[in-house]
Amino acid sequence: MRASRALAVAATACAVIGFTAPIAAATDHDSHTGTGGNGGIAPTNVTVSPTHVHQGGALAVSVTGCSRGGVVTSNAFPKTALTYNTSGNSAASPRIYDHATPGRYNLAVRCTGSSRVATASFTVIRGRGTEGGLGGSMAPSSTEMAVGASMVGAAALGGAVFVNRRRRMSGGNA
Repeated sequence: MRASRALAVAATACAVIGFTAPIAAATDHDSHTGTGGNGGIAPTNVTVSPTHVHQGGALAVSVTGCSRGGVVTSNAFPKTALTYNTSGNSAASPRIYDHATPGRYNLAVRCTGSSRVATASFTVIRGRGTEGGLGGSMAPSSTEMAVGASMVGAAALGGAVFVNRRRRMSGGNA
């Protein structure tokens, strides 16, 4: 069972590397030309915040140079549209999949009408779950079971003594 999990993780890692290699090659090629293939409308200065995000959490992606909008893609979240804002940047807030495997991911930004791709990386960390206390999420320890059993035994013994004393008292007065 553990070997199959390790194999699945290794296959996923290889797939991620395989998918990001063309993106890295396209980014390197276009960075040498300087125009991005569309007269200067190309993504630059990609920032990701936070760089470490929990499963199911949201990223804030900010990009300079996409005045017509564009898209942000990754294996960790669905394709998300970039929206242009008044500060001259484009932004997106993709939500990480709940089932995303913890690890390092790349995202790719492509502006509308551009062939240039800019990348950034981030890390998905294991989700925290609820923060509502223990609430049945943990089984009792053997010590807690022994204390509980002794309290039930003491209550049963005390009840038996009480009933026995009441019988003697009511039996003698009748």
